[in-house]
Amino acid sequence: MIKHTFCILDGIGEKSERRLWRDGILTWEDFTGAVDLPGISSERKTLYDQILTRDDQELLAQNAGYFSSRMKRREHWRLFDTFRDGTVCLDIETNGFQPHFGGVVTVVGLYDGCEYKALVRGDNLTAENLNRELSRYKCLITFYGASFDVPFILRSFSGVRFDIPHFDLCFAAKRLGLEGGLKKLEQSLGIVREESVQGLDGYDAVKLWEAYRRGSQEALERLITYNREDTVNLMRIASIFYEKLRQSTGIEEYLSGGIA
Repeated sequence: MIKHTFCILDGIGEKSERRLWRDGILTWEDFTGAVDLPGISSERKTLYDQILTRDDQELLAQNAGYFSSRMKRREHWRLFDTFRDGTVCLDIETNGFQPHFGGVVTVVGLYDGCEYKALVRGDNLTAENLNRELSRYKCLITFYGASFDVPFILRSFSGVRFDIPHFDLCFAAKRLGLEGGLKKLEQSLGIVREESVQGLDGYDAVKLWEAYRRGSQEALERLITYNREDTVNLMRIASIFYEKLRQSTGIEEYLSGGIA
């Protein structure tokens, strides 16, 4: 999807992007290869050509960090398919308080499509380990992470860096007109959780952590299972939402020649 994207250029919005598609300008190569384009001055066309040429070079180099700052956050979803093999899903659990009121991160779950890993407070959850894990990936997926998980981590751990594109499924759902939290969306999409954690919510996660602090290893294991379900399911939802968002742009109709 990213190479069909022109709304990353200043002055070009989604309507102008669709107009370009309608005129047969479907890729960056189509754009830079055109001698002139209606509604775009020669001076601006030259500037846009230079920008898209640089974008293409960075994409070829798989420089995800470049696009993280280059694109508006709401359009980061367009990078998902390109960086799918280097994507990590992230979800955190806390003790129920905000950082400035004694809140701490208890578990950070990470899933890359093959392996789930849990970083646990008091064991392996450190800024160094978080950075080491995040540095392996090119795209981040969360659910409401832009407003909760990422800011909470940044307030809790000094030096942690989030400098890769971020596909937040909560805001993608709203953009698609879908309502409800993660678990409601899972149900609507036919995603079933492991039986041992079905019906659990964030408050239960807080209670499980407290039970672990009182000595229950079983509580920690159940908490990690709960977090794993939260984290692993994000990848399935991301794939579904990406396709829905792509379809919502109308690009497939232009690629298939369905619109004159």
